[in-house]
Amino acid sequence: MKYRKLGRTDLEVSLIGLGTMTWGEQNTEAEAHAQLDYALEHGVNLIDAAEMYPVPPKAETQGRTEAYIGTWLAKSGRRKDIVLASKVAGPARDPKRPGHIRDGKTFLDRKNLTAALDASLKRLQTDYLDLYQLHWPDRTTNTFGQLAYPWVDDDHTVPIAETLEVLQDFVRAGKVRHVGVSNETPWGLGQFLKHAEAGLPRVASIQNPYSLLNRIYEIGLAEFAHREQVGLLAYSPLAMGVLAGKYLDGARPEKARLTLFTRFTRYSNPQADAATRHYVALAREHGLSPAQMALAWINQCPFVTSNLIGATTLEQLKENIDSVAVTLDEDVLAGIEAIHQRHPNPAP
Repeated sequence: MKYRKLGRTDLEVSLIGLGTMTWGEQNTEAEAHAQLDYALEHGVNLIDAAEMYPVPPKAETQGRTEAYIGTWLAKSGRRKDIVLASKVAGPARDPKRPGHIRDGKTFLDRKNLTAALDASLKRLQTDYLDLYQLHWPDRTTNTFGQLAYPWVDDDHTVPIAETLEVLQDFVRAGKVRHVGVSNETPWGLGQFLKHAEAGLPRVASIQNPYSLLNRIYEIGLAEFAHREQVGLLAYSPLAMGVLAGKYLDGARPEKARLTLFTRFTRYSNPQADAATRHYVALAREHGLSPAQMALAWINQCPFVTSNLIGATTLEQLKENIDSVAVTLDEDVLAGIEAIHQRHPNPAP
């Protein structure tokens, strides 16, 4: 395994991080524990969760993912061996976002942040988080597949400085070591860094989507890693498994994510399918696994701190983790760029 510094902190996190959002929906508690055991055996130390998980979010399953991690920690006693990250849900203004958590009024204020963190710590059976992230902004933004800026004046938003003041209290109390953002925009990240200059906590990372099918991050956010040492925790690196090629020609494998759920259409549109076909062909032309090529490309990006993979089977987990040993040569990288020029960002 390879390791990279988490922002300007003293934490070293594994280049492959373990995403957990299927645990409690597609994966049982025993399967979650097996994934954790295997991942740690192979050098993974970053475990990423969220109070909202599993996905798709439902009231009857909310919190199961963290609870499964908690029972594993209680059983294994390996809290000090992992960098444990979780996320607090933002407001549920969009109908696709969970309205069952704190009645959907999940503003990033003191009341909600405190309730969320205390509940997460209880489920996780730990007294601190290494990284606590804001799952999405308090304000309305063009995230989760929305391209056009919405130009919405929200009735109520919590100022970023107010949110950071609460997070600062968490850090001082020892409940949180470092803070991060997720699904954030360049303007938003700039605001967080501006407030850090005034003495509030500095965000260590940003967790946004990044894959061969969605390289929007490169346009306005990648430079922050270079200039400000805020690295990317890349999520959906296989675009919900699409880049493995298993959904080509209309295939819907049994128990696969896009087979079970219809909400992830941004990854399965005709444009994404066309681009995927070319990426899969390129991988096979060079004797590579399509999934490992897609992951290795992210692993080689200098602005990526950790590549958050997710798996529903140990076989998938092994293949994903083994991508750290794959180095893409110049011919493969040139082929990827050529496909990107013809099919830019089909699954934002």
